[in-house]
Amino acid sequence: MLSTSTFIQAIVPLYVIAFIGFLGRKREILNAYANQVITQLMLYITLPALILYSLHTTFSKEMVTDFAWLVAMSIFILSISVILGAWLRRKAKLPMTQKTVYESLIIFGNQGFLGFAIIYIVLEEQGIMYLTLFNVCYLLLIWTYGIHLFTRSGQSVNWKAFVFNPGILSTLVGLVLMFLPYSWPSSLVTTFDLVGKMTIPLSMLLIGSLLADIGWRQLQQYVKNKYIWVAASFKLLILPLFLLLFLFLQVPYSLLIVALLTAAMPSASTTSVYAQKFGGDASFASFGVMLSTLLCMLTIPLLYSLLQWLQSYFYF
Repeated sequence: MLSTSTFIQAIVPLYVIAFIGFLGRKREILNAYANQVITQLMLYITLPALILYSLHTTFSKEMVTDFAWLVAMSIFILSISVILGAWLRRKAKLPMTQKTVYESLIIFGNQGFLGFAIIYIVLEEQGIMYLTLFNVCYLLLIWTYGIHLFTRSGQSVNWKAFVFNPGILSTLVGLVLMFLPYSWPSSLVTTFDLVGKMTIPLSMLLIGSLLADIGWRQLQQYVKNKYIWVAASFKLLILPLFLLLFLFLQVPYSLLIVALLTAAMPSASTTSVYAQKFGGDASFASFGVMLSTLLCMLTIPLLYSLLQWLQSYFYF
């Protein structure tokens, strides 16, 4: 069973990096233009590299059934998230710049670094393979619908750039190569690995830097803002629990663990990136991401314990 201490050890470096970003902005080591530079670097270089690396896996006939289950669970939970996210957004009494952020906080999770770290602790290399396949639909959604959420009102969108952005192209290329009997040269795989891994520290530096721009009055407002707490509750607990319906379909237990724990990851730091780039409330997004990241230290072990308890009733 995943212990709380093990989970905390895996997540502490993220807070340290965010704190470094916070101090860097406060001391003006990161100036007012640094946030935009980091945003562009992530969206167009490091994130695509991370996608290509995560999809670099050998596909075999034995994986077909598992892949089908993982895709089914991914589509199911993403559909529920999109529907509930849109409904909650319409009900929310928030400024337009915060409504989109609110919806994105509910739908999109940090399924990259945190997802890989937690799943590796539970299932090691096999879990990483499952998570990569489970994330395929998520990657397509966050690079299309995720951008659409922030650009659908008031901004003109270059649709050619929208469809053929580096995120979409890298996902499609990775998928094609995953199903073909070809692979990247080892030197390129190493490059994707090294460049892609920069995404996480960069995203946490950005969050810390954005948080440094939040005034004390804003911070007081955000702590008291019920919508940030509602978003965290749906993202961390309510939405993942919908996947327990697959217990009645006798989905392999290891696949259910991957799907449910991944769906329970905190809100994606990409929400802060999109808010920064497309004119959303970036500080509101950063606080929402940080709050859910803090709370997941409690919710992830709780959900894992629940799965362990249910295992004895549904799997013999």
